[in-house]
Amino acid sequence: MTASQSHLTKIVPAAEKLRLPLTRDQLMLLMAAINQFFLGVDIYLAHSISGDIKSNEWIPIIFGISAAIILLLAGLLAFRNRPLATILANLVFLGSIIVGVVGIIFHLSRTSLLSAPVSEPGTAVYVLTWAPPLLGPAFFILVGVLGISAAWIEEPVNSGRLRLLGNRHVQMPYSKTRAYYFIVGVFILGTLISSVLDHARIELENPYVWIPIGAGLFGVIAAFMMGIIEEPSTEDVAAYAAAMVLLILVGLIGFVLHLNTNLVPRGTIVVERFLRGSPLLAPLLFANVGLLGLLVLLDPREKFD
Repeated sequence: MTASQSHLTKIVPAAEKLRLPLTRDQLMLLMAAINQFFLGVDIYLAHSISGDIKSNEWIPIIFGISAAIILLLAGLLAFRNRPLATILANLVFLGSIIVGVVGIIFHLSRTSLLSAPVSEPGTAVYVLTWAPPLLGPAFFILVGVLGISAAWIEEPVNSGRLRLLGNRHVQMPYSKTRAYYFIVGVFILGTLISSVLDHARIELENPYVWIPIGAGLFGVIAAFMMGIIEEPSTEDVAAYAAAMVLLILVGLIGFVLHLNTNLVPRGTIVVERFLRGSPLLAPLLFANVGLLGLLVLLDPREKFD
């Protein structure tokens, strides 16, 4: 891929003339802010099931919503003082990683997974299915990594050479585009595992739950292959784009299905059903990672001629 060519132009040549108001990295940072907000909301809904949110459980809720606001403000600040905005954003993303790590530790401490007797087959699977989700806090880590990757300018484009503060540089093992593909792949993998564990509570009896599993596997393979291949072909890009679009469709359809499941006859809304029933935001994770994946296809340049 040349510096002036996005992978999107391989399947949509007209995209060469596409000029969006925000660059690819700016869109990634915007997605990171949106993800922080919805992580806070989703955790609030999940912790509300007990009816009593403990003090330490408020940490990811407050952090997620606050991080989203700070990142949006940093985005506005970047138009006048990009170095300061970059520092502010990176502090938020480092905080996100810390919140994620601490959250995983808290969730582990509330399970008996590590002490489960190996002589009891299925115990570990049972604990993973019904215990506090380990992957929930992990998404804070993924968003943090995504944000840090997007915050630093790559120059020249597709070189993997990131410009730091004070005109210093660091050479990464992959170009930013390939790194994005790997990050998207991990995002999809986390979403897939989370979906499997959620649906395992009904023992995967409904045949429809296998659709997101299949779509997720397709997406994981496509994303990692795009990261591995140094110069993907038109067919590679087309397959990857199809996988991302499929994930978006699966997410939107899943959202509607979960919504209908939680509604009582005549479409009446009962809040308790939304808290304890099918998780409303969970299917949108597929749409979220699909959209992230499509953004990677955009032109990586910061400025256009």
